[in-house]
Amino acid sequence: MTDIRDTIFAKIAQKKYHAVLTAERPGILSGVDAALLKAAELGIQLELFKKEGDPVSQGEYIGNVHAYPKQIALAEECLMGTLAKASGIATAAKTAVQLADGKVEIVSGSWKKMPPQIKDLVRSAITAGGASFRITAPPMIYLDKNFIRMLGSISEALSACTSFPDHTKAVQIRGRDHSIEEETGQAIAGGARILMVDTGNRADLARCLQKINELHARNDVKLAFAGNVKCRDIPELARLGADILCIGKEIVDAPLLDLKLDVIMEE
Repeated sequence: MTDIRDTIFAKIAQKKYHAVLTAERPGILSGVDAALLKAAELGIQLELFKKEGDPVSQGEYIGNVHAYPKQIALAEECLMGTLAKASGIATAAKTAVQLADGKVEIVSGSWKKMPPQIKDLVRSAITAGGASFRITAPPMIYLDKNFIRMLGSISEALSACTSFPDHTKAVQIRGRDHSIEEETGQAIAGGARILMVDTGNRADLARCLQKINELHARNDVKLAFAGNVKCRDIPELARLGADILCIGKEIVDAPLLDLKLDVIMEE
């Protein structure tokens, strides 16, 4: 199929242009490696003045593009989206980390729900914003509700992991088949080191914490919380005793960091 741009740009196809890339609002730059790789594939000369994870201010020039007309059009399609989406995620992650103020760890595990084509981009963006995309550093095993349901119980799920003594065990607590207290007790008895209350219910967080304290295990485990957590909730949830907060949609579905590409001169 003929690309209509080939016809439109026919008279200037061999002219090269200089364009500038500008941030339209403040945020955190991400997607740098992916954008540079795509630029190289398209034969576009992309020069970025900022590194992955650097802050950008509103109206700041963050890069130059040197390319032929059709390539300029392709840059707006491919490079802008890569940088804008990743930078939006990184900016949201940075906001969450700042609200946490060192009192609670911020994790965004929702990258797993993203299309395979952008998972690497999303993970890098979360990291660029200062958050984590895993609940803890590897080696680790996360036993979610489906592992637990298939294996029969939290106790059985942890028992199935005994051949991995060096792996940190994280267990999802939901209070479906047993009470929050019973599941908490099973997790601690089985050697779990992270308990993820994944219900979005603050009362469940309090019940889990109370059981942990009753078992004198507060220094042995970390308490994580998830379930429609918003950035505005971070300070209060930290006060309620959470050690780790998983924030999904507000980070991975964050608005794009608006960027614009303007041709300024023919070279």
